[in-house]
Amino acid sequence: MSVTPDTHGTPAPRRRRRSQLTPWLFLAPGILMFAVYVVIPIFQSFWISFHSWDGIGEARWIGLSNYSELWWDEAFYTSLKNNVIWLVLYMLAVPFGLLIALFLNQTVRGIRIYKSLFFFPFVISQVVVGLMFSWFYAPDFGLLYTLIEAVTGDGVAILADERFVTYGIIAAGLWPQIAYCMILYLTGLNAVAPDQIEAARLDGAKGWKMLWHVIIPQLRPATFIAVVVTVIGALRSFDLVSIMTAGGPFGSSRVLSYYMYEQALSEYGYRMGYGAAIAVVLFAIMMIFISGFIWKMWRDEKGV
Repeated sequence: MSVTPDTHGTPAPRRRRRSQLTPWLFLAPGILMFAVYVVIPIFQSFWISFHSWDGIGEARWIGLSNYSELWWDEAFYTSLKNNVIWLVLYMLAVPFGLLIALFLNQTVRGIRIYKSLFFFPFVISQVVVGLMFSWFYAPDFGLLYTLIEAVTGDGVAILADERFVTYGIIAAGLWPQIAYCMILYLTGLNAVAPDQIEAARLDGAKGWKMLWHVIIPQLRPATFIAVVVTVIGALRSFDLVSIMTAGGPFGSSRVLSYYMYEQALSEYGYRMGYGAAIAVVLFAIMMIFISGFIWKMWRDEKGV
């Protein structure tokens, strides 16, 4: 049985094997890094959560004791409630990002200046965002405090009030998150098929109908990325909490990621097992939301 060579003298089966192997060789470094720094630590966190460990000495197996303690931990429920608030309000970044992208996706005079202004929050550090909003909310000299005082006669210290502190931090986080979603949708709008737009116009579609039935369905890839990134951003909201309030006042602005840090790495604990248990809960919540959204998108694609 003879094997047909190609123009360079390489047998066809070997050429096929090379073409199948080449993509995996390119992906191998990324897959290795992802496995070492993401997949393996996830399983290690599960394992550590069943132990009592200070991060230095010998780990002691305690089974589900860390999870049992979480069940009765009031600070854990405060952090969980704040994470739910973060998740619900952070999702506003997706529609607001879409609306701004639709506004900026025009060919009018000065649109590049507007794009630069809306893009600016995305390129600055979260630490800088936290400091800027801390000054914005600051008693006595903060702009928001001064405006509220001028209108009502009595200022409100947002970051020192248990009723408003979480919402104040979320507002700070939404500023760059909306910019990120806007960038995703601007990229997606460049891929919208113009022939479908023209066909819809000929059929009399315009305004909301055009947006809902023609444009948004073509933006599903951008929407998927925007939702996933926003959910992850809401659930891992550590940096702004750390910079703006350090979990205060009286622990009222804690979120799960910050509470995990407090228990595992701060002077309050060095309880790696308990911190890992909090991380496992946070990971489970994240996977539930992301998996649910992926399932819904798959059903929409299949028309189920």
